[in-house]
Amino acid sequence: MTAPTTARRPALLALGIACALSLPLGAHAQSTTKSSKSTTREQQLEKRVNQLESELAELKAMIQEQKAATTQAAQTAQQAQVTAVQAQSTAQATSTKVEAAPKPQFTTAPGLSVAFHGFISASGFGQDKTFINYGNGQNAMVVAPTTPANKANGYDGSLSGFDVRNTRFWLDVTGAKFNEDWSGGGRIEMDFFGGNNGTGAYAQQQPIPRLRQAYMDIINPNSGSTIRIGQEWDLMFPLDNTPTSLSHIAFPLGYGTGFIGWRFPGVIWMQDLNHGSDGIKWRLDMAVMEGNWSGPQNEAGNANVNYLNAGAANFRPQVEARIRAQGSDWLAYFAAHYSEIKVAGVGDINKKPLENTLDSVGYELGGQWKPGAWTLKGLIYGGKALGEIFGAMSQFGDINESGGFVQVSYNFTPKWSVNGFFSASRPNNDDVVRWTTTGPAAGTALLRNNLSALSVQYASGNYELGVEWLYDKVRWQLGSEGQRQFTSGNQVSVSGLYRF
Repeated sequence: MTAPTTARRPALLALGIACALSLPLGAHAQSTTKSSKSTTREQQLEKRVNQLESELAELKAMIQEQKAATTQAAQTAQQAQVTAVQAQSTAQATSTKVEAAPKPQFTTAPGLSVAFHGFISASGFGQDKTFINYGNGQNAMVVAPTTPANKANGYDGSLSGFDVRNTRFWLDVTGAKFNEDWSGGGRIEMDFFGGNNGTGAYAQQQPIPRLRQAYMDIINPNSGSTIRIGQEWDLMFPLDNTPTSLSHIAFPLGYGTGFIGWRFPGVIWMQDLNHGSDGIKWRLDMAVMEGNWSGPQNEAGNANVNYLNAGAANFRPQVEARIRAQGSDWLAYFAAHYSEIKVAGVGDINKKPLENTLDSVGYELGGQWKPGAWTLKGLIYGGKALGEIFGAMSQFGDINESGGFVQVSYNFTPKWSVNGFFSASRPNNDDVVRWTTTGPAAGTALLRNNLSALSVQYASGNYELGVEWLYDKVRWQLGSEGQRQFTSGNQVSVSGLYRF
């Protein structure tokens, strides 16, 4: 193997110096033998000795420089090794810390993921009339008629307050495995419209939670099929098309006064009709849900307790279907509803019903469109005996009706929007009078309703703020022979919402 150039150079130089040093010794011996030399020869030899001494000094300097370089390289290698050891120790320490970190406290079954979401809602409101059927504040919808007695006493029903009952939370669970083709999850959802904690002076500040939805999903992603089991919205409720409002959320604007629907236990099958294809998305939904009706009262005076109502008698469920289409900036749907009501109730406890059985039938056509900064929402519906799903302003009977709503919204900046709303409920007046002003439940007949609202909203991040004015006008009749009159009422609210 050939030695490096830097290693050969000092050796050759040293050999040359040694040979050169031997020359003056030989010369000196010769001069002793021959007796003398010329002065010129001595000078040449002295010059040569000086030259060799200079080369020897250069060789020493080179050797010292090489030693210094070797020492520096060794120190660098040693420092790199120390750094590597330190980095390995740090990584091991970090790994140990990660492994030693406490496990999350919120856990569920292996393989499942849980998401906690909801919103906090608060509204301050003022009303110049009280509202009936659903309540005041965040669920004000139908203004209460001013009876002759109240009018004579100067009672106007004005009030104000704060309301937080829209506040809602839910848990979404995903990742469940049913078999090789089917997986799923579920949802549990609650808000605080379950009533007040008692009737005392402090009950209003202690709203009770209520279960809104509790269902499980079994999903086949290959075929686009979903089976939903539990309590969920029926197919007549426009879940994808509810009016925009910050004060009326759990009871949306126009609910029972322009659109209908409610939550029931049951089974819904949702099927994508063109699963995996481009363009318009078509879906067919079909549902079988628990029957429902108001009363009649049983012998203990309880209505709708332990399933004792006319809708639950003789295994009569609600059957519904809906076809839905959705494009890039629009959606449209058509829904149908049917159920049979045995008016006598469970065990025929209603001894003298106006009719023995009723057919509850409903149809609905709705949709929305978002051209640019505009959003247009609306629907129309018709049918009869729809009280079980908030029809006819929640009046029960064989009542024919029609209704609908429209809302126009405009985002004049990404954060600011204005929303105009109108809804109408048109039950058949004669049907309403017949079913609400006769018998033991005789009372006020609500004949028609017009609801209008205008709001301005600001949205930024997780926060939304808004001001809303609501105006309602109801036509009513007190008793079967009473005079038909109009009553109107206003509500102004300021609301805030925080989503999480």
